[in-house]
Amino acid sequence: MNHKKLMLNFLVILFLITGCNSELPDGVKLKYQALPETVDFNFHVRPILSDRCFHCHGPDENGRKADLRLDVRADVISKGHDKELFTIKPGKPWESNLIRRILTEKEEELMPPPDSKLYLTDEEKAILIKWIEQGAAYKEHWAYILPKKVALPKLKLNTWARNEIDFFVGEKLEKIGIEPSSEADKTTLIRRLTFDLIGLPPSLEDVAFFINDTTENAYEMLVDRLLASPRFGERWAWEWLDVARYSDTNGFQGDYSRDMWPWRDWVIQAFNDNMPYDDFTVKQLAGDLLPNPTKKDILATAFNRNHPYNTEGGSIPEETRVVNVFDRVETTGTVWLGLTLECARCHDHKFDAVSQKEYYQLFDYFNQTSEEGGVWMNKKIKPVLNICTPEKEKEIEQLENYLEGLYADIDKAELQVFPRELGLPSSESKIAKSTKNLNRRILSSSANNRSAGDYKSLLSYFNHWDDYASLLRKAIENTGKLQELDSEILRVMVMDEKEEARQTFVLNRGSYDGPLFDQEVFRNVPEVLPALPDGIKNNRLAFAQWLVSKEQPLTSRVTVNRYWQSFFGKGFVKTADDFGVQGALPTHPELLDWLSVDFQESGWDLKALFKKIVMSSTYRQSSKVHEKHLKLDPENKFLARATRMRLPSWMLRDQALALSGLMVDSLGGKPVKPYQPKGIWEDATFGKITYNQDHGDALYRRTLYTFWRRIVGPTVLFDNSTRLKTMVKPQLTNTPLHALTTLNDITYMEAARVLATNTIKSNAKDKDRILKMFTTVTSRKPIVAELEIFQDRLIQLQQEFRKKREEALKIATIGEFPMDESLDFIELASYTVLGSIMLNLDETITRQ
Repeated sequence: MNHKKLMLNFLVILFLITGCNSELPDGVKLKYQALPETVDFNFHVRPILSDRCFHCHGPDENGRKADLRLDVRADVISKGHDKELFTIKPGKPWESNLIRRILTEKEEELMPPPDSKLYLTDEEKAILIKWIEQGAAYKEHWAYILPKKVALPKLKLNTWARNEIDFFVGEKLEKIGIEPSSEADKTTLIRRLTFDLIGLPPSLEDVAFFINDTTENAYEMLVDRLLASPRFGERWAWEWLDVARYSDTNGFQGDYSRDMWPWRDWVIQAFNDNMPYDDFTVKQLAGDLLPNPTKKDILATAFNRNHPYNTEGGSIPEETRVVNVFDRVETTGTVWLGLTLECARCHDHKFDAVSQKEYYQLFDYFNQTSEEGGVWMNKKIKPVLNICTPEKEKEIEQLENYLEGLYADIDKAELQVFPRELGLPSSESKIAKSTKNLNRRILSSSANNRSAGDYKSLLSYFNHWDDYASLLRKAIENTGKLQELDSEILRVMVMDEKEEARQTFVLNRGSYDGPLFDQEVFRNVPEVLPALPDGIKNNRLAFAQWLVSKEQPLTSRVTVNRYWQSFFGKGFVKTADDFGVQGALPTHPELLDWLSVDFQESGWDLKALFKKIVMSSTYRQSSKVHEKHLKLDPENKFLARATRMRLPSWMLRDQALALSGLMVDSLGGKPVKPYQPKGIWEDATFGKITYNQDHGDALYRRTLYTFWRRIVGPTVLFDNSTRLKTMVKPQLTNTPLHALTTLNDITYMEAARVLATNTIKSNAKDKDRILKMFTTVTSRKPIVAELEIFQDRLIQLQQEFRKKREEALKIATIGEFPMDESLDFIELASYTVLGSIMLNLDETITRQ
């Protein structure tokens, strides 16, 4: 024993001399002294290990090096095979090999290895040392711990807090020494609220009413009115369409059209009806498996048929089918769990505790639909939901029943007409082979797989066979009638469940043709999350219900975070698509958890969540930036002010239509094709598909209803999702290309022209007209200097257009909306350019 103790002491002394130069490096020492009293594993240590170590020493067994796993405490506190020191010895950093390896000056021993291009800062080294000193405690990843409501913090500024949100935000601000900003003025508030809740600017009447309403609950009444607006569903449906990768075409080279818009209308209605989010979830993931599902329940499942669908020549049906299942798994993982599951398609996740086997257990839930990857029905891949009137549905059902019997009679008759060996098709009979110019392909299939055209062809050869010809004539008439009725039916691709379960195997490196037959898997949820309830029928419905169960810690957090992001520009967790160990830490973990629990307790009430957010003092703050804010919180992570955000391109277009009065205000319906430069579709499809622009009211519908070709989205949009994969974090930027669109696109110029027309007709004097136009666009009156600038610019424009009358006429007539012939086109062109300038002002294109 004494000999072993002497040897251990020798190793420690040797380490202190060679590894630390008898003390911590100066930089590490300074950072160590500045550390908080307690180092937290989740918020201080795990991010370091995950970012610098887990790639080689994490969950992925096949990629693990040196047989060392740093994400499991039991592995790191035991002495490894042939190791002189413990990887980590709790309470004793100097006897821990991990500390020796991060402090050594020997490149061959240094961790992370220099060739990895990763390194630890002095602060990170200090954190690891202090953590081990404190006992090297591990914790379950914060996102996997069930959220709880903690008591509201106590604030010095109690009068500032209007609801629970403000207590948590205020506490953070007090800790870093920042006071919250004052409340924004009423004009800013109504614009912010209206854009946020319905995606449109407020009208002049709405602004005037709100400003003049001095009652105590004026703001709350405005919130309630906007939440009740049918425009609410359209605004929030847009974000869900990005999440759901919605498009009106399949994508890939052929990019065939599909009728998915009835599902889009279902989403709009769900938001307007304030459908509880748990129901919203279950119906979209498994509405077809509900007891006695309605057509709307089944329609909801189109969510998981919104993905691209490969129909290119040479595509392999089974590969397409498997890729579609991959998409469903990964979309569900991102949207409801906030996990990057795609990594585990080919191997165990490098960072999160999700194995490849667990990925395919999730895959099994979505692997049971009858979709086959290459079976077409009017260019809609089964399973499909037929949408038509009950009367037409009954007529089709009766006709199908009649045809079923007729086709059976034809098959029976062809046994006599085309004698052949048992089991062979009619095409192999001597009569079929001897009939000149007969397309024998028709006879190679059974009667129910032929078209009316096929039967006409057969009749031309066999019209002298009385009984058989009579059957053919009936088939021509009734098959044609069914095809005609069939063409009038909307078919939406939806989910279903095969009666006989399809086997699921782990796929080698995620290859569709590489099933590992010794690794069959059965549906289940990841072990790191709560288990499914005992005794349930474990299918896609059970999985969907598990996602929104109170025992499952991720869905409520991920959802609250995503919607918080919509109001503040960033979520509590900046990486809205990644709540795993590589994701960002929440800025306000207690508030995120409080809202997550409250969201569940409210019955998953989205409108209640939104109201709580917008009623808070935190939301109502001014967005003006102070020097102290920039110094202490440059990214506004702690919300000492409101966030200024560039309006997304779809909202900019809707704003232009609304301000001009062009917008056609109607809910739902078929997608429309507004203005688009010539040749865009043709170039993208090798000339095979032509863009046929709509006219009339269709040009002025909200952008939500614009036809979306997946391989080339609407050209009027920028910074939007491609709709190829789910997108839960919009990117809003500002580049000259965007300005070229908002300054030159026909929609914007036509909107400026109609705005100018309305302005000219409303007042006789230029000053009053400019005042009216500016107030319409910005919701406020211009100051004297602004008014003078616009007056001077108007005079310049009038002078220029008198010299360039042809240019003036082009501007005065741009777009299809009729020009008011009673107006002078020089004056109209001048005001149109003025309107365009106003539509492009910073405060017009920015949500303050």
